[in-house]
Amino acid sequence: MLSQHVIDSLFPSGLPEPEHWERRYPPRDLPEGAQVTRFSPSPTGYLHIGGVYVATIDVDVARHSGGRYLVRLEDTDQARVAEGAAEQFAEAFSYFSIGPDEDDRTGHYGPYAQSGRVDTYLTYVREMLRQGKAYPCFATRQELEEITARQRAAGALPGYYGKWAIWRDAPEDQVTARLAAGDPYVVRFRSPGLAGTRVSFTDAIRGELTLDDNRNDAVILKSSDTEPRLPTYHFAHAVDDHLMRVTLVIRGEEWISSVPLHLQLFDALGFERVQYAHIALLMKQDGGSRRKLSKRKDPEATVSFYIEQGFPAPAVQYYLRGLANGRLAEMPLPEALAAPIRLSDMGTAGPLVDMVKLDDICADYVATLPGEEILAEVTTWARRYAPDLVPVLEAERPLALRALSIEREGAENVRKDLRKWADFPVVYGYFFPQLFTLVTDPADARFGSLDSDLVRAVADAFASKYTPPGPYTPPRKDPQWFEQIRQLAADLGFAPSGKVYKQDPAAYPGSIAHASNIIRVLFTGTSNSPDLAQVAGTLGTDEVLRRVRAVL
Repeated sequence: MLSQHVIDSLFPSGLPEPEHWERRYPPRDLPEGAQVTRFSPSPTGYLHIGGVYVATIDVDVARHSGGRYLVRLEDTDQARVAEGAAEQFAEAFSYFSIGPDEDDRTGHYGPYAQSGRVDTYLTYVREMLRQGKAYPCFATRQELEEITARQRAAGALPGYYGKWAIWRDAPEDQVTARLAAGDPYVVRFRSPGLAGTRVSFTDAIRGELTLDDNRNDAVILKSSDTEPRLPTYHFAHAVDDHLMRVTLVIRGEEWISSVPLHLQLFDALGFERVQYAHIALLMKQDGGSRRKLSKRKDPEATVSFYIEQGFPAPAVQYYLRGLANGRLAEMPLPEALAAPIRLSDMGTAGPLVDMVKLDDICADYVATLPGEEILAEVTTWARRYAPDLVPVLEAERPLALRALSIEREGAENVRKDLRKWADFPVVYGYFFPQLFTLVTDPADARFGSLDSDLVRAVADAFASKYTPPGPYTPPRKDPQWFEQIRQLAADLGFAPSGKVYKQDPAAYPGSIAHASNIIRVLFTGTSNSPDLAQVAGTLGTDEVLRRVRAVL
C-alpha cells in the first residue's frame, strides 16, 4: 500500500476532503417515502425514445412520492461527445414535459453535468487509494491483450482479477519507480469479490435477483496522460448518486450485470446503497421475431423523429405510460396522464412499440382539440419544420379555422385524419389556394378510367349551374346541395347508384359516385375528403368555380 504522501502527490494541492462534499451536498429535506430519481443521458449520440420512456417513469415516480427528479449529463467520455446532443436533450425534455425539477441555475446539488464535477471524483479516488481500496495500474494495452489471450488458453474467465491483476499487489518501490518515471497509469478498484461468490439484491421491478459477485478490478479513474482526469461511469455514478442524494435509479435492464460492481463501490465508499429498478427495453416486431428498437434501423427510435413529425406530446406520453403500466392504456388520456405509474405493475418483457397504434392514439387525441389549439400547434411546428406554411396560415387564419371545423365541431363521428402536425399540409393543404395545384388534365388518373370528354362535361355542367350551399354553421350539412350533382349525373347518363351500375355497367358511363368523384378531385385533388357541401362552403363560390373550370 502506498504512503499517503505518495498518494496525495498524485492529486492537485488543495483538493477537498470527503467531509467538504458531504457538507456541500447535505441530505435532502423531503417527506418520508419521497423518491429522488435521476435521468442520466450520455451526449454521445441522439436521444432514443427509450430515454424519454425512462425519464417519463422517473418524473412520475418522483413527483407522485413528493420527491425530486433531476437530469445529470454523463459526459465523462469527452472523446465521444456528439455536437448538438445536449441541446437536443433539452429540446426533448421541453417537448415531452420531462424537464428536471432542478438545474445549475435553480438547484443546490450541481453541477448537473459530470464534466463539472471532476474535483469531487478526485477526492473520492484519493480516499480509496488512501484506504487501500484502489491502486495505480500501469498495464499497457499490449499487456492486457496478452493477459486475455492467456486466459482464453487456460479456459479462465476474461478480466483483470486475481493472479491476472498484475499491479494489484505490486511492491511499493516498483509503483513509486513507475510514478517517478512519469509512466501513464489508471486507478483500479480493489474488488473484494471472490470466485464463486453470489450476491443478491432487491430490484424495485423484478424482486430479488441473485448474480455472480464482481471480482474484476474495474478502472475507476482514466489514464493519467489525459486532462482533465475523468472517472469511469461506474465510479462517477456511485459518487454522484450519493452526493445528489438519489434514492432510486431507474435504468435499462442491460445494467443488471453491473449491479454487483456498483454495490461494491457504494460499500467501499461508505455510502448507503441506492435502490435499482431495471426496466425492460422497448422492442419492435420484425417479421416473426422481436428485437430491440434500434436507432440505426428504426427512424421511430430517435426522439427527433417525433418532434420533426409533430407527434402531439400528450398522445406520445399517454402511449409510453400505457407501455409502462397496461392499466393506464385502458384509461381516458387525461386520467392516464394524472394517474401514477407503479413500478410493481411493470413487466419484465420488453413492450412492443406499435406505430399504427400510436397513430390511432394521436388521431383520437387531436380529434378532442378545438380548432384554435390545433392551428396554434401546427403553426408552432411549421415555424421550424415547414416555414413556407407559416405565412399561409397567418394570412388565411379564418379559412384554416373553417376547414378544421368540418366534420369535427359538434359532429357525431369526428373526422380523425389528422394525426400529427406534419400531416396538416397533406390533409388540409387543399383548402388554401396558395398550396393547391389545380387539376387541369381531364385524363388525370385520379378520375379513374372515365373518358376525358365526360370529365369535362361533368365539370362544365356543374360550373354552368352551380348553386352554393347555405350559410355554413358547423356541424350543419346542406343535404340539398348535393342534388345538383345528382341531377347533372342523371342528365349525363350516370347510373343513380353503384348497385344499379354493377347490374349493367355497359349501359352507363359510370355511377353517381364516379360523377361526384370528379367534383371531389377538382375541389380537393384527392378522392378522400370531407363532406363536399362543407368543403364548398369553406372554399367559397369564386374558388370553387376557379377549380372546377381549370379542367375545361
